[in-house]
Amino acid sequence: MELLVAIMVGVLVAASVHLMLARNVLRFLFGLILISNAANLTIFVSGRLTPEAPPLIHEGTDAPLQTVANALPQALVLTAIVIGFGLFAFALALVYRTYQNLGTLNSDEMRLAEPKGEVGK
Repeated sequence: MELLVAIMVGVLVAASVHLMLARNVLRFLFGLILISNAANLTIFVSGRLTPEAPPLIHEGTDAPLQTVANALPQALVLTAIVIGFGLFAFALALVYRTYQNLGTLNSDEMRLAEPKGEVGK
């Protein structure tokens, strides 16, 4: 199972690098989200994939009796997902505002573009 997830992480990283090398800012943003998801998957797999053994310790024991999943990577990934969504929403608003002002999402054309109107309007 870990091998399948490792292959999936590799495909996600390759796709994200391909998107991030594009001149379109929106594609760069989607590549950033993909690489964030690949990192989350990597952290999640580091805590062991054991669907039959949840990360719980029975009452009265100091340590788990059998091999269980690690709860720390799960908590870190949950936090990273929330932060990643906030980053995506903020970046998407910036990209939309940039398109309104410059009329393009191509990074090469942005250097040459004149703003369409005042920033405050």
